[in-house]
Amino acid sequence: MGSMSKQELAIVEAARAGHDEAFAQTKAWAEINSGSRNLEGLAQVADELASAFAALPGDIDMVDPAPVTAVDSAGHEVALDHGKHLHLTVRPDAPVQLLFTGHMDTVFPVDHPFQDLKWLEDGKILNGPGITDMKGGIAVMLAALKALEASPLAPRFGYEVVINSDEEIGSASSQPLLRQAAAGKRAAFTYEPSALPDGTLAGARAGSGNYSITFHGKSAHAGRNPRDGRNALVAAADLALRLKAEMDEALTVNPAKIDGGGPNNVVPDLAILRVNFRCTTLEDQARAETLVARHVEAIAREHDVTFHVHGGFGRPPKPMTPPMEKLFGLVKQAGADLDLDIGWKATGGVCDGNNIAATGVPVVDTMGVRGGAIHSPDEFLIVESIGERAALSALSIARLITP
Repeated sequence: MGSMSKQELAIVEAARAGHDEAFAQTKAWAEINSGSRNLEGLAQVADELASAFAALPGDIDMVDPAPVTAVDSAGHEVALDHGKHLHLTVRPDAPVQLLFTGHMDTVFPVDHPFQDLKWLEDGKILNGPGITDMKGGIAVMLAALKALEASPLAPRFGYEVVINSDEEIGSASSQPLLRQAAAGKRAAFTYEPSALPDGTLAGARAGSGNYSITFHGKSAHAGRNPRDGRNALVAAADLALRLKAEMDEALTVNPAKIDGGGPNNVVPDLAILRVNFRCTTLEDQARAETLVARHVEAIAREHDVTFHVHGGFGRPPKPMTPPMEKLFGLVKQAGADLDLDIGWKATGGVCDGNNIAATGVPVVDTMGVRGGAIHSPDEFLIVESIGERAALSALSIARLITP
């Protein structure tokens, strides 16, 4: 163990002592299917979370999701239903304000075959849906905050907790809440699992933009009067090729799907291109946005079709700014004092840390459990990491709020 004050040692021990309860909570929450579109399951998990987080002082609200739309395969913009989001506010007038976030949804829908928990190594490694991403992370957050609340440091800091129901599908309905909660915060922790099973954190993250671009052409008979038609499918394919040609080392372009078309003897009058962009800088994000606008307008003109662009960069790039590096350094030193070797690496994956960083608040977004194979039926939790990571969070928080 490295250098810690008596007060810090007491906080660390309290966090570690919460391991058994946190593990029990992790298992109970993971046994409830809470796929992003399973509104009933999300409501059930939200009730369980609200009961657990009631152990903390402050006010808990279940916040209605912001309106979100998508473009369906018929080219119509339709409303999407989302679950409610848990929001806890504690001591909003305290001198230091922090933000802690997590998500209750998983990638496994209610009809997915992966629903049960299974020991891979008795007492050590547990397999289960969302157990690492991120039911375990939520339990780590709660254990750390309970340890701080039991300490003399509690009056020194206030915080907000946001546990949203839509992180795995882009957090579109929780973005306004996340932005509001981030305002004025000194720092934020998000409880995604570590980037690697050894506990490595995610550092810089790429940004992600998703677009659905609808083209409306003119139908015609493919044999009798094809030249009277305006082929929307060809326009969408042309856009896919032009955007893909813009891909370079700094900007990833993935045309993923084209909806539209029909019988071979009909010129298609509707097509929707779905495309994803990834980039690491705001400059490249702006470049991607400009490319979409320029190429769509050119294709509409050249193919004599109309268009509608839906979507954008729901997750901006998260570069390693100096404030971010300072926060990572604090967590790394806390890890060293707990005999944990904490490193970090850049990743192309995205999470709510992207959106928090975009508000100017430094964030470490992989403070959750160690494990691996997330988003697959092989997802696993390294059980001992629950108490370990609760101690890391608790010590890091203590040092954020002490001079």
